[in-house]
Amino acid sequence: MRKTIKDAAILLLETVVIPSVLLALLLNFVGLVPALCAVLGWAAVVIGARRLMKRDMPRTLLLCTAMLVGRAAVALVTSSAVVYVLQPAVGSVLMFLIFVGSAMIGRPITARLAKDFVRLPAELFKHRTVNRVFIEVALLWGGSRLIDAAMTIGFLHWGVGAGLMSRGILSGLLTALTVAACVGHGWRKLRRDGVTLRLAGRHTPAPAAA
Repeated sequence: MRKTIKDAAILLLETVVIPSVLLALLLNFVGLVPALCAVLGWAAVVIGARRLMKRDMPRTLLLCTAMLVGRAAVALVTSSAVVYVLQPAVGSVLMFLIFVGSAMIGRPITARLAKDFVRLPAELFKHRTVNRVFIEVALLWGGSRLIDAAMTIGFLHWGVGAGLMSRGILSGLLTALTVAACVGHGWRKLRRDGVTLRLAGRHTPAPAAA
């Protein structure tokens, strides 16, 4: 559980908090183009550092990094910081549709994303209660993304700086609260329905017979 929360926090810092803070600071001192180039450089550093350290490259990280690079590239082409801030709001609406849509058809995308952070037996994903939990978590995430989009657009009315603060700080807090709510809900739901998850301990081999 701790490893899951730690991995999610690191991913949030790498793809949301640090790029937003970096852009907000550099935008006022060196201008839009150098600030966006710094964001692109940061994305390259994240991927490069993970490769050099031979750390895991989860699909979630690759997706978030690709979206970050795409946002920065579009903002460079349009020469607009507003475009950079507004793109995640559009992305959040799309994520809302994906999460809720996958839950409605009974194939929650959260089940696939969970495999990036938690190692669970394949047969567990076929359990009816577990699948129901993934569906409910998908609905929670969908609602969270819709709130995130509304929050970004609302703060953007007060200027680009406020929009960046919303993306870098408030969106991060909202994501952290959503993760906590999903973990808490899933844990209680599984225990109530008689599904118990235990952390696997290290296997100690039996001593060889003399």
